Amino acid sequence: MMEWLTRPWPWYVAGPLIGLTVPALLLLGNKTFGISSSLRHICAACLPAGIPFFQYNWKKESWNLMFVAGVLVGGILAGLFLKNPEPIVVASATKASLQTMNVHDFQGLIPEDVFNWSALTSARGFILMVVGGFLVGFGTRWAGGCTSGHAIMGLSNLQWPSLIATICFMIGGFIMTWFGLPYILTL
Repeated sequence: MMEWLTRPWPWYVAGPLIGLTVPALLLLGNKTFGISSSLRHICAACLPAGIPFFQYNWKKESWNLMFVAGVLVGGILAGLFLKNPEPIVVASATKASLQTMNVHDFQGLIPEDVFNWSALTSARGFILMVVGGFLVGFGTRWAGGCTSGHAIMGLSNLQWPSLIATICFMIGGFIMTWFGLPYILTL
C-alpha cells in the first residue's frame, strides 16, 4: 500500500508538485519561496550583535523557519521510514569516470571516500566540503538567494535577476563539473 511512497517518483509528478509550492505560498500568504533566507533569520534571532544586515524584524519571517523545519523533519522521516528498497542505480560510465579520478568507494549516490568526516583531513575532502560550502554560502548571498529561490520562485515570477542567477548557477556547475572537479578529485 505504501509502496508508491518508497519508490522514486517520475519527474512529471515530482516537478509539478515542487512547482505548485510557488502559487500555494503566494495564494496562502503572499510569501516567497527560498531556503537560504532562513539562515539569515536564524542569525538575526541568535546574534545580538549590532550587524546591520541582521537588524530587522525576523519574527515577521518566522513562517520561513517553520517551512525549513518541516523540510528537515520531512527529510528525516522519509529517510527513516520511506527508504527505497531498490539499490540506487548509478551508470557504470559514471563509476568508471570517477574511478579514473581516484574515487573508488562508491556506495549509493555519494562517494564515501570523498564525503565523510575523515575525508576532511585530505586536501580534496577539505576543498570539497569546507571551501565548497563557503563558496556556496558566499554565492548564495552574492546572488541574493539560493538555487531554489531563484530557479523555482524567481523564474515563475518572471524576474530577470533570477533568470541571470539561474543561468550563472548552471554555467558555474558545468565549469566545475568538467574542469574543477576532475582536478580536485585527483589530489
